[in-house]
Amino acid sequence: MLFDLFITFAKIGVMTFGGGYAMLPILQRELVENKGWSTEEDLADYYAIGQCTPGIIAINTATFVGTKQRGIIGGIVASLGMVFPSLIIITLIATVLTTFSELEIVKHAFAGIRVAVVVLIFNSVVKLFKGAVKDYYALFVFILIFLLALFTSLSTVLLIVVSAVLGIVINTFLKNKKGEIKR
Repeated sequence: MLFDLFITFAKIGVMTFGGGYAMLPILQRELVENKGWSTEEDLADYYAIGQCTPGIIAINTATFVGTKQRGIIGGIVASLGMVFPSLIIITLIATVLTTFSELEIVKHAFAGIRVAVVVLIFNSVVKLFKGAVKDYYALFVFILIFLLALFTSLSTVLLIVVSAVLGIVINTFLKNKKGEIKR
């Protein structure tokens, strides 16, 4: 199982460009659909917690999943699996990039990679939106937090706290057991 954790997260790490958000669809496919190590809801929770804690979302998610599967050693092995390919690739690229960075073909390749990363991130946002916004209350919280993030310089942590408080208030005081507004 430890070897499987390492290989799975190494595969995720080697196949992804663009950081944690670009890894979200690959994490979802591998961890939920292929391996069954997580549910969609658990994965959304890992993303949220990973966003609030120091470090990279993908590493935090690997740590959470590995720990859930095999305890502390599982968390360490999964995290190492996620980091290992990047370490090798960055070392190789760093040795030759300075020589080739000014070539037009290299500049064009990186421009194409940036476009692909934007598409992957957008795809992740759509999947997370579909899983999280299930009623008008969640849509209200989404729009409010989106606008606050877009038009203010409020801390991400503060926005998450506001979202949590709104979720508690809505689900505790405004909704009945069937999810309908109390009258």
